[in-house]
Amino acid sequence: AWWPRSDDLAAELPALIEAFDTSWGRVTRMAAHRGIWRPAPCDLPVTGHTVRAAWYMSGFDPHTVRLFAYGLGRRDLLVVPPGTEKAAAERLMRAATDRTCHLTASALLAL
Repeated sequence: AWWPRSDDLAAELPALIEAFDTSWGRVTRMAAHRGIWRPAPCDLPVTGHTVRAAWYMSGFDPHTVRLFAYGLGRRDLLVVPPGTEKAAAERLMRAATDRTCHLTASALLAL
């Protein structure tokens, strides 16, 4: 799960990618729903490299960010909307880490 401070993906992404680059592997691509983020380019600069972004308007959960690392696969993250109250955000982030929970990000947010 990820709880960004704003809907500016270009500003929020570098810190997220840095964490994944260190703990998982170099993130080279990402996918997100265009509807919840401010407009951003398809090439997003992060520390030390550029991440290629794919933007979707349909067929992709609006509250998910999908990260790809070459040769390692993908990670889907629940995006807790900026401005969510702390207690609700913590509950959502705990639920997202529960391996027995198979709800989509949007379904978790609707609970």
